[in-house]
Amino acid sequence: MAKARKVIITCAVTGSIHTPSMSPHLPVTADEITEAALGAAEAGASILHLHARNQEDGSPDQSIDAFMRFLPRIKQNTDAVVNITTGGAATMTIDQRLQPALNCKPEVASLNMGSMNFGLFPMLDRFTDLKHDWERQYLENSRDMVFKNTYKDIEFILTSCADNNTRFEFECYDISHLYNLAHFLERGLVKPPLFVQSVFGILGGIGAHPEDLMHMKRTADRLFGDQYYWSILGAGRNQIPLAAMGAAMGANVRVGMEDSLWCGPGKLAESNAEQVTKMRQVLEGMSLEVATPDEAREILQLKGGDQVAF
Repeated sequence: MAKARKVIITCAVTGSIHTPSMSPHLPVTADEITEAALGAAEAGASILHLHARNQEDGSPDQSIDAFMRFLPRIKQNTDAVVNITTGGAATMTIDQRLQPALNCKPEVASLNMGSMNFGLFPMLDRFTDLKHDWERQYLENSRDMVFKNTYKDIEFILTSCADNNTRFEFECYDISHLYNLAHFLERGLVKPPLFVQSVFGILGGIGAHPEDLMHMKRTADRLFGDQYYWSILGAGRNQIPLAAMGAAMGANVRVGMEDSLWCGPGKLAESNAEQVTKMRQVLEGMSLEVATPDEAREILQLKGGDQVAF
């Protein structure tokens, strides 16, 4: 009897895209992020992708201190793989964005593979009653903001973290980002197996049509062959449908309240665990099995949770 394929579920617990006022369930404080991460791991997340936030107003916070308020507690209470952002927020310098991953030496860190327009301003039409002054300005500024990830920036992160043996979740928002990754692979600055996170549905990146997903896979297959593992991130309402489609095509999946506040039409997700549980039900309904954290480590050839600095 053939064995069921193991699917890695990444849960992005909280991030800089969605602002606290948009949902009362979005984790903001260190205690809330810890609880949300552990709940997602208990529900079946293999990898926990983590940002930090200002304890008072929920604005993005990329300081090492902010991360160290929750990283040790998460590590002590789950064996899930920890993935620290180097994306931070588009308003930060590349050096600011690097510091948590550089100093905490996680098994995995995210890495954005190209500069892009990152249009968040349409949210202003859907969420009119925002609590904090920074939220409206942050969204409004995205009309005229480029999320900067130059070749120099990407190389800076790769070379800075090289001695940490941290592997990367390569976040590819468009086809050009796959070609950028191929460039760094050719230069030997990244090594397989590559963990390619295809992001769909962000204004400024590739769309969320099934044909977009197919185009991304065809291109990645041609560029990387058997040297990569694929994962699907659908923003907003695209989260579950695109992940299900990708899983049927051999992909791993990413869910979480960084990428979507929803758990059904018009229904706010009450927790990250709720989204993980829903995704797990979809996968198991397709006769696929969710990878344990140790199985994810083996698949992605990670260094192990005892080799981090938190």
